[in-house]
Amino acid sequence: MHLVSSFADLVHEVSWVMTAPTFQSFLVVLTGWLFARRRTVTGMIQAAGAVGRKHHSAFHRVFAAARWSPDDLGLAVFGLILRFLIEPAATIFLAVDDTLARKRGLKVFGVGMHHDPLLSSRGKAIVNWGHSWVVLGVLVELPILKGRWFCLPVLFRLYRSRQTLAKRGGRYRTRPQLAVEMLRTLCSRHPERRFHLTGDSTYSGKSVVSYLPANCDLTGRMHFDAALYAPPPKRRAGQRGRSRKRGRRLPSPRQMLGGRTRTVTLDLYGRHETSRLATRQALWYGSAGSRLLRVVAVDPLTGGRKPQAFYSTVADATPEEVLTRYARRWAVEVAFQEAKGRLGFEEPQGWTRRAVKRTAPTAMLLYSLIVVWFARDGHRHLSFPNRPWYRQKHTASFADMLSTLRRQCLRETFLQTPAWNRGAKKIVESLIALCSRAA
Repeated sequence: MHLVSSFADLVHEVSWVMTAPTFQSFLVVLTGWLFARRRTVTGMIQAAGAVGRKHHSAFHRVFAAARWSPDDLGLAVFGLILRFLIEPAATIFLAVDDTLARKRGLKVFGVGMHHDPLLSSRGKAIVNWGHSWVVLGVLVELPILKGRWFCLPVLFRLYRSRQTLAKRGGRYRTRPQLAVEMLRTLCSRHPERRFHLTGDSTYSGKSVVSYLPANCDLTGRMHFDAALYAPPPKRRAGQRGRSRKRGRRLPSPRQMLGGRTRTVTLDLYGRHETSRLATRQALWYGSAGSRLLRVVAVDPLTGGRKPQAFYSTVADATPEEVLTRYARRWAVEVAFQEAKGRLGFEEPQGWTRRAVKRTAPTAMLLYSLIVVWFARDGHRHLSFPNRPWYRQKHTASFADMLSTLRRQCLRETFLQTPAWNRGAKKIVESLIALCSRAA
């Protein structure tokens, strides 16, 4: 089994982050990652048909001992995204969020008890044992799927709680601090480009907005009763003392909805939503300091959502732009679900520091590579199965992208096998092996 040439060529463009022997083993692991029923290292080399090619420890060392950096690999994947999916002068939209990878075992590096959003409800919070990953991804609209936004993860940080560090040692950093670290890493590599970050309430407070890089803006959630202020008045001639840093107190977002509002209908989260909104420019001095913001208070009239408040550091942005930019953030949740359900984000069983920090991010980076490949070459080979009960499906999901890649890998593998003498026998053996894996 091997990767289809178009996907292999795409992966080879990031080969500079590893040595040649490590990269060859990495290609085998990626091949097995696409076809394995369970994403352990031995399961992946078995799915790739590489058992006996090398000792299995050589493939374990790709994650546990080889000299390569997940940041370098992520930035290389970002270079592919920049090259194939983003216009040269366009603003680069980013999303940041965290997700839980459930684990078992006490000796696994970095594990601890973290909030489990899938099991929790509004009335009761549930925690679970595992890893908490902070992920920074690029938001892109594929040219072949207009109106559909995908979040392509590129940088990752493992969050470790105070309780975990108390037992194992290390410097504690909050999730927003880890997000700022990744953001600065990415923005410093491309100082000529303009970035725009979207984040939920965890990544919209003072710990993020006060430390944004100079070439990055932010759209995020705001507290519904946030203290807002007008810009400071101009300094009068002959005035003594320091200048004022803020003006008079303004109504909070909750109070803004009690005044003059207007009704708008927007396409948010894949559906039409009608909302009543109020907007103004203001200072959120307690969090954003003297930076002028565009504040939008929203009272949804459809969809069952509660009133909320949002803001953007682009003060001249329209309310519609603020709301649509924030709604794009949902693509990162979709990326988490697909990486866990279809690429085994939680399944690798490495327990050392290097293995933990490399295996799970590889699943997310594979998600990004598959989407880039599909936008570049794979969409030409897309075909939907015959499902008479599902006739309204016309656009590809990530599941369709993954199945297209698998199908093309199988097609190329079979077509490159000689169809005479032993070649015919190899085809039959390959089909039998595939059927046994499917069973």
